[in-house]
Amino acid sequence: MDAVVASQDVVRVLLVEDDAGDALLVEELLAEVNAPIRLTRAQSVREAVPLLAGQDCVLLDLGLPDASGLQALRQLGLAGGDVAVVVLTGLADEQQGMAAVAAGAQDYLVKGQVDGDLLSRVIRYAVERARSEEIQRQLREERLYAKEKARLERGLLPTPVLVDPRLDHDSAYQPGRQRMLLGGDFYDVVESQDGTVHAVIGDVCGHGPDEAALGVYLRVAWRALVLAHRPVDEVLDTMQRLLVHERHLDGLFATVCMLSVAPDRRTARLRLAGHPPPVLVTDGGVSLLSAPVGVPLGVRATPTWPSATVELGARWSVLLYTDGLVEGRMGGTAERLGVARLADLVGALSRQHPDWRTTVLDDLIREVCDLNQGDLVDDVAALLLTRLPEAGDA
Repeated sequence: MDAVVASQDVVRVLLVEDDAGDALLVEELLAEVNAPIRLTRAQSVREAVPLLAGQDCVLLDLGLPDASGLQALRQLGLAGGDVAVVVLTGLADEQQGMAAVAAGAQDYLVKGQVDGDLLSRVIRYAVERARSEEIQRQLREERLYAKEKARLERGLLPTPVLVDPRLDHDSAYQPGRQRMLLGGDFYDVVESQDGTVHAVIGDVCGHGPDEAALGVYLRVAWRALVLAHRPVDEVLDTMQRLLVHERHLDGLFATVCMLSVAPDRRTARLRLAGHPPPVLVTDGGVSLLSAPVGVPLGVRATPTWPSATVELGARWSVLLYTDGLVEGRMGGTAERLGVARLADLVGALSRQHPDWRTTVLDDLIREVCDLNQGDLVDDVAALLLTRLPEAGDA
C-alpha cells in the first residue's frame, strides 16, 4: 500500500455516515484496493462542519440524524465552499441521488452496488470535477472583471481631444501592489475652440470599483464642462459638488492638478487642488512648476483654488502625475521619493538620449519601482505634454 500511496496524491475524504456498519464497509472497500485516501468520519452534519477545512471530498449519507435528504447537502455546501461531494443513497433512494447531483453534488453512489475500485474512482473523479468547476468559475469571474475593468479604464484614461500639431502627448498607468483593485486615478486633455489646451490629472483616494467609478464621473464632468467653455473655477466647483453627491464614504476626497496652456504655447495657468506640482523640462533644465496649493475636492464646503501663471518657453515638456509616483520608498528606508527627487530623475532621463520622451514614462516608473525595491503600493497615472520644435526654432 505504501508504494501505491507514494505514487499518487493522497485524497482527504470526510465520510458523513451515522451507521457504523456502512462506515466500516466504506473503510474496507477502500482498504481492499489500497486506495490512497485518508478517511475521516463524522456521524452528523453538526460534527462534519468543523472538519470540512482541508478536505478534498465528502462522502455524504442523505439520511442523517440532524439533516435528511438535500438539506444536508445544502448545509455542507454553505459551509464547505468548493469541496467535492459524493452522495451515498440506498437502493430505494436512487432518485434522491440524482436530485442531489442536480443540486450541486459531483456524483452519487448506491449502497450495496459499489466495490472498492468504483468507490475510489468516483471519489477521484469527483475531486477533479470540483476543481475543474472551480477553475471555470474563476475564469468566468476573471473575464467579467476584465471587461468591467476595461470599461472603467476607458472612462479614467480617455483619448485626448487635441488637434494642435505643435503639441504631443504620452501617458502611462500602472496599478499598485493590489493589482486586482482599480484606483481612482484619471487624466484628460482637451483643446478648446480658442486654442487653449487644458490638461487635468486627478486621484480619488482609495482603491476599488467605487473609487474608480467616482474617478470616471469626475473626469467625464471635467471634459464636458471644458468643452462647454465654462470658467475653470466653475469646472472645479462642479467637480467638487459631484464628488460630494456621489461619494460612497463621508470624507472621501480627490486631488486635482489642472494646467491650461495658452494658445501661444509659451505660458499656462496652473491650479493645484491638494495635488503635487508638475515637472517642467526645457532646454535650460528641469524644474517644478509652482502655484498656490488649494484644498482637495471634497474637503471644504466652500473652497477656492487660486491659480498662477507659469512660464513654459518655446520648447518644453510638462509631466503631470499622481502621488503614487512620489510616495515610493528610497531603498529599504521609510523615506519617500518626494517631488524634488522625482524632478532629478526626470532630468537624468531627459539627458540620456535625444528621443527620451518616447520612453520616459515607462523608464521613470521602472526607476521609481527599483528605488522602492518592488511594486508601488499606490496606483500611478502619468501624462506628458510636449511642445514640439518647429522649423525655424533655435
